[in-house]
Amino acid sequence: MAFIDGSVVNVGLPAIQEALDADSAAVSWVVNAYLLLLGAFVLVGGSAADVYGRRLVFLVGIAVFTAASVACGLAPNVSVLIASRAVQGLGAALLTPASLAMLGAAFADNERSRAIGLWAGFGALTAATGPVLGGWLVDQVSWRAIFLLNVPLAVVSVTLAALFATESKDPDAKSIDWKGAAAVVLSLTCISWALGAIPKRGFGDGYVLGALLSGIAAFVGFIIIEARDPARAMMPLALFKSRNFFGTNALTLLLYFALGGTLYFLPFGLIRLGGYSATQAGAALLPLALIIGFGSSFAGAVADRFGPRTSLAAGPMVAACGLAGLATVDFDGSYWSGIFPSVCILAVGMTVTVAPLTATVMSSIGGGRAGLASGVNNAVARVGGLFAVAVMVTVLFASFSNHIGDVTRMQAGDALKAVMSGQSSTKDLALAAFRQALQTVMWTSACCAAIGGCVGWLSIRS
Repeated sequence: MAFIDGSVVNVGLPAIQEALDADSAAVSWVVNAYLLLLGAFVLVGGSAADVYGRRLVFLVGIAVFTAASVACGLAPNVSVLIASRAVQGLGAALLTPASLAMLGAAFADNERSRAIGLWAGFGALTAATGPVLGGWLVDQVSWRAIFLLNVPLAVVSVTLAALFATESKDPDAKSIDWKGAAAVVLSLTCISWALGAIPKRGFGDGYVLGALLSGIAAFVGFIIIEARDPARAMMPLALFKSRNFFGTNALTLLLYFALGGTLYFLPFGLIRLGGYSATQAGAALLPLALIIGFGSSFAGAVADRFGPRTSLAAGPMVAACGLAGLATVDFDGSYWSGIFPSVCILAVGMTVTVAPLTATVMSSIGGGRAGLASGVNNAVARVGGLFAVAVMVTVLFASFSNHIGDVTRMQAGDALKAVMSGQSSTKDLALAAFRQALQTVMWTSACCAAIGGCVGWLSIRS
């Protein structure tokens, strides 16, 4: 459920924007609201599972996620959809770590790795099929069906968990860091809202500056809270004393920023510029998930042979080459000679990076805290995706306004909304400006990935 919703919604965004008559900033929050709550509460979800019981939190997470999915599917406007997506992210933050914790408690040491491998395999499978299935549902049924699909999955999950899963807790678990969670939610909300509001209001707007300052102040407060009570902290600052841990998380932030911005805007390019259907747009991204899913074990073996530093430097650089290819591709041209090679190069770069990145994070601070290290890295990846959408919306608007000519901010916003909702003709000047703006977004993503490769080379020690 959580993996499908993490990959399927992007393909449906053009249809959602058209159906709900939303501007680009509002549509970005359909993704960001989910990532915000998921990234901020995934560590709290893991702690809650240890304190209150893994099966209980898993079932509560499914209930919250499913109720929010129904609300998303029935949303009459974009505001209700955004609010429902936020609740959905909270549900995912509960059920995802709880599901993994249930496996860890249910299986012995000699069986646990295989069980977790199957868990990850199902995640990769659903991430691969999600965009194709979602595109087909958007074309054949409605964009609402991509959310209502969760209801039958929830019924099966709850039945299996209630009948077969055993309850378990961690007797040594500390109480939950609610103050830290509240501070990080406030910080991420203010900063991401301010970044997303710049196209509409301008950087000098009082509300934008106020939100940015409030977000920074809340982040400082989060650091103070975590430093004062390290035993209870959701993100112990002592972890970042490890050079490898700090380096891998900096690399994660940059790489998933690049990937998040690309995967958000690429369906718009395929559908609005290339004339793809939602199903075709979903299928166009299939090589990315398949190559990562089937190549990760081989990439892990290569990293074991040559050390993680080489993989964590080369992988992001290769991914940057794929993103640069997407920046120069003609969406109107052949998929097989244009989009496909670039997507495959991007996938190879991610494949080379993901397995050694995870292994290096978990080994960087000792085996006893490997789960916490992995959780922090997962949260950093979600925050990278969150900021990517907020920042790239501003980058897109700035480039679009520059290429469309001498128009007001409001006129540029209306023109961009018309393009992204499919209301512009092929000869429209706005469509040409959107093409240029999309290239700027892809080049920005490529630069971030390349910087991530430099960080990997300079900071990681094999």
